Amino acid sequence: MLDDVEYQRIYWHSRRGMLELDLVLMPFVENCLRSLDEEDQQRYVRMLECEDQDMFGWFLKRKKPEDKDIARIVELILEHVQQPKS
Repeated sequence: MLDDVEYQRIYWHSRRGMLELDLVLMPFVENCLRSLDEEDQQRYVRMLECEDQDMFGWFLKRKKPEDKDIARIVELILEHVQQPKS
């Protein structure tokens, strides 16, 4: 599981500087990242290595990641985004 230092590192890498990505990624990190199993956490870290334009396309459902591990974490993020807010 993530220690505080690792969480903060991932948190800051999740800030992309593209508002559309920040609006998707930051709530996911804040609300879900720590509760993911270690494999999904590593998938998230790998996804952060991808290009912003690729992520933008994935989150708008214009295209799907070719890598099945990246596709899994994108799916988890999209599920989080689509959850009704209380």
